[in-house]
Amino acid sequence: MRIVLPEALRELAGERAVVEVAGGRDEVGGVLGALRAAHPGLYDRLMTEQGALRPHVNIFVDGENIRFTGGLETGVEAASEILVLPAISGG
Repeated sequence: MRIVLPEALRELAGERAVVEVAGGRDEVGGVLGALRAAHPGLYDRLMTEQGALRPHVNIFVDGENIRFTGGLETGVEAASEILVLPAISGG
C-alpha cells in the first residue's frame, strides 16, 4: 500500500515522498497503525493521543476524502493509494 506524503511531512519518513506499508490491512486505521511501527513521529503528526485523526489532516483513499467515506474505517485494497494532506490556512 502506498502512502503519499506532502513535502512538509517527508522529513519524518526519511525524506521519502512515498512510504510503502505492507499489505493485509483492510482499513485506513490499520494502515496507519502499520505506519506507526515504521515512522512513529509521522504517526504522531497525523493522529491524536486518543487515536483520532487530527482535525487539520486530510487523508484521501484513491481520491476520496475519508471524512466522507467512513473515517479510519474506510476500506482499502492492496493497490489503494493513500494521500495525506495537512490543511493549509492563513490570513
